[in-house]
Amino acid sequence: MSADEPFISAVKPLVDAMGGEMLPPDEAGPEDVVLAWEGADVVAVRLPQLADSLDHILAAMERKRGKPLADLDRKAKQEVVRILEARGAFSVRHGVETVASALGVSRFTVYNYLNRDKT
Repeated sequence: MSADEPFISAVKPLVDAMGGEMLPPDEAGPEDVVLAWEGADVVAVRLPQLADSLDHILAAMERKRGKPLADLDRKAKQEVVRILEARGAFSVRHGVETVASALGVSRFTVYNYLNRDKT
């Protein structure tokens, strides 16, 4: 697996955004996804566990905003909760607790943000 291959360069941003790991196809396990290009296996992608994905998404949101999520104002925190809900963050075990901790709010507050959009 050569890092300069155009196909690998093309998929790397997507794999990074998902929090995945790229490895040689011959090192792929049964749960890994092997990507082929022009008939040849080029790279295997090891996808993260769902809980790790949530941590990765939260870290990416912090980087995008340039500050800890806990430092955002209430309106921005509500927007973060809406985005995370759309991405399925609250279907992950302890998702509400993980998000509440990252936002520096209580679980009750996160539930209020979620319910606010449904009324």
